[in-house]
Amino acid sequence: MQDYITNGVTLKDIEQSLFRHMQKEYGQLLQQLLEDIDHTLAEKRDKKRFALKDKRVIRMQTMFGELEVKRNYYFDREKQRYVCLLDAFLQFEGAHGVSPLLEETAIHLAVTGSSYRQAAQSLEKLVGYACMSHETIRQLIVEAEVVGHRKMEKKGRVFFIEADGLYVKRQRSRMKGKEEKIVTIHQGWERNGKRVSLVNRRYYVHQTNEPIWEAVESFLVKEYGYDPLEDWVVINGDGAPWITACRDYFGKRGYFQLDRFHVARDIRQWLRDHPRYRAIRKALASQDEERVLRELTSAVGTLGDEEKERQLQALVRRIEELPGCLSDYRMSCGRTRRNETRSNREKVNETRLISNERSDSRQYSVFPSVFRNADLRGITSIERFLKTRI
Repeated sequence: MQDYITNGVTLKDIEQSLFRHMQKEYGQLLQQLLEDIDHTLAEKRDKKRFALKDKRVIRMQTMFGELEVKRNYYFDREKQRYVCLLDAFLQFEGAHGVSPLLEETAIHLAVTGSSYRQAAQSLEKLVGYACMSHETIRQLIVEAEVVGHRKMEKKGRVFFIEADGLYVKRQRSRMKGKEEKIVTIHQGWERNGKRVSLVNRRYYVHQTNEPIWEAVESFLVKEYGYDPLEDWVVINGDGAPWITACRDYFGKRGYFQLDRFHVARDIRQWLRDHPRYRAIRKALASQDEERVLRELTSAVGTLGDEEKERQLQALVRRIEELPGCLSDYRMSCGRTRRNETRSNREKVNETRLISNERSDSRQYSVFPSVFRNADLRGITSIERFLKTRI
């Protein structure tokens, strides 16, 4: 304590120091927890089926740092293969060398950020060490789409597609960088308390010469058993030409939605002090596209800033060129609010704009973040374990 007072440290220094100390302590707890679970599995296993062969060490990158975990290696006599019961029980790939939560965080930073390299740098700043290269992150996204999935037979489903371009620079080359077209597909999301998780999420990275939406449709058929005559697609994007081309490709069974988060953010930046700002926000929140256009058009010429005027006019033109891009997609899909009978998994949270001025920057999009919190299994036993060691 005396050092903190006499050495002129800042709150940031104290916070960083405590955070790194907690990382180290909880990293040791996680390592011990995994080894204790592995020991319990060894005692409770079917010994006639699983023959203990060896104890192997894995090095795994986690949010707490790199861990070395000793786990048992078995031969499954029934399926005639070698397995690690710890991996199967906790649903992770030990040989992969990356924890599921760290992997999801890396993918989230890559998909929502400007480049793979930036994602790697942000991840290093977050966890405090260089846990993953930009090429490793790119490979994670590519591999996320190739895992086999079961076919689904239900018809009349709605698939949500988030499309975005990620600019990637070429290393050690004078050639210009290229835009990676990344698509996230899911079937809505579900809430569990404060946690939100996407349902049946998949990633697609476009790497062929095939037209992007033809490739996406093929991916939908392969991964979900998509039926172009029965199912619907709702595409969310920023209005880039390659994204809005989905309207022509999917026709009446496709619905394009202009990314509401960015629309709300831009409106706030340009019109926050405008007398019609609240009316525009309410129109956007109620998904009243006609009213939004009317309000925005009336604001043209009243901003007193040439650059803001130009940007506002461009937004008005974009909305006019993409009819339905700010409306409720369910009306186009034949799903009205009154007769809607979808399960909780298919429901989409209503778009909301925070009324409190201090929260204006936290606009809510119709599409949630790609990131989801990790699910914890056996939370009761884990809490008991931690209490005995803290």
